[in-house]
Amino acid sequence: MGDFKNYRPQNNGGAADGGSGQRSGKNGGGTDIKQAMELAATLAKTFAGKSEGQILATIISQAEQGKRDGTLTDADLDAFYAALSPFLDSFKRKKLQQVIAKLKRI
Repeated sequence: MGDFKNYRPQNNGGAADGGSGQRSGKNGGGTDIKQAMELAATLAKTFAGKSEGQILATIISQAEQGKRDGTLTDADLDAFYAALSPFLDSFKRKKLQQVIAKLKRI
């Protein structure tokens, strides 16, 4: 994955598909955590050395393009938020919520 737009969590009952975000069975929520950690590692590598403003501008421009092209859905945005938000402090989480809401209006 080169950017967040290509991140596609497996359909495992997560919050983005209407589930609880919990998995049943032997692994519990381990798969969700593993996927979120993989996303965080990829994002960290992709955005290494960039300022917060550059990162936000990149996310917004890619998401806007995806929304206009029809390749990025509101469900994709929800999945992105669900995967990334646990790694953010409350201020950044709120800012990401605002960005996601703006993108959904496109």
